Amino acid sequence: MAVDEAVLMEFVGKAVGDLGSALTAGLVVVGDKLGLYKAMAHSGPLTSAELAAKTGTTERMVREWLNGQAASGYVTYDAATQRYELPDEQAEALANDDSPACVLGGFQMIVSTLRAEPKITDAFRTGAGVGWHEHDAGVFEGVERFFRPGYAANLVQSWIPALDGVEAKLDAGARVVDVGCGYGASTIVLAKAYPNSTFVGFDYHGPSIDEARKRAADAGVTDNCTFEVSGAKDYPGHDYDLVAHFDCLHDMGDPRGAAEHVLQSLAPDGTWLIVEPFANDGVADNLNPVGRVFYSASTFICTPTSLSQEVGTALGAQAGEARLRDVITGAGFTRFRRATETPFNLVLEARP
Repeated sequence: MAVDEAVLMEFVGKAVGDLGSALTAGLVVVGDKLGLYKAMAHSGPLTSAELAAKTGTTERMVREWLNGQAASGYVTYDAATQRYELPDEQAEALANDDSPACVLGGFQMIVSTLRAEPKITDAFRTGAGVGWHEHDAGVFEGVERFFRPGYAANLVQSWIPALDGVEAKLDAGARVVDVGCGYGASTIVLAKAYPNSTFVGFDYHGPSIDEARKRAADAGVTDNCTFEVSGAKDYPGHDYDLVAHFDCLHDMGDPRGAAEHVLQSLAPDGTWLIVEPFANDGVADNLNPVGRVFYSASTFICTPTSLSQEVGTALGAQAGEARLRDVITGAGFTRFRRATETPFNLVLEARP
């Protein structure tokens, strides 16, 4: 078998880069937990000893961490002064939890997700899937941290205004359900923005609902925002003005059944907001850096989560608009459109 050595070494170089990326994910989580990024943010050049003193950590470990971060381009290093600096742009992504550019949750999610590798490997053999609740708790928090900045930056500012007549209803006072709400980030953003409306977040995962209630209390929105344990096909109530699914419909074992329940629970002039990871309809068109993240995360989380449930449709995180349209219109919705989008989100609107 003839092997093109140049092609082989090019691939090995790529694989070495991926090894560094994988290990860097762990270093980011360490830096986040220890407050290393926040201590470096807007502090100018620091020696490893100065950073260790600021954070109450061990200089030798901090120095090795800094060298790894410098090799990855996350911090800069001045050989003449032996000082390290976190540029303002990197600080925005690594030290500001409220920034739309914050990536900390993504790294936390990845490191926590990998702890399920034995279960996922077994799921390849059995096809039985792995439930969301079977993952490490860091996945739940990491997912919330990963998506929350995007919700904070886009939900009220552009996604709600892109829906037909919904913003006026929310301003006046509407009844809203957030299905698969997790820690409640999206629900709380909406409740703060529209105090005349009432919001209920539903999720089957009890520990997430407990955390959502705490966060609602901290945000001061308990007057118009509550959270309850319930599934996507059996949450209570009817005549809702708005039902929302944020980055969760593709995780459901029976998305069409969930869509049918939405239709039954909506008011006749109600709206269903579906936010999904951005994807084109063809696999070849998703073979890019964003698709790489979503396909990989979907292999560990989304697809096995769906397979663990009844029906097990397993849409995956790169389902694309056409497949989602089939699910939603197949459930009885007569109007469906892409309301808007971001590089990471499809924002879809469905109406009875």
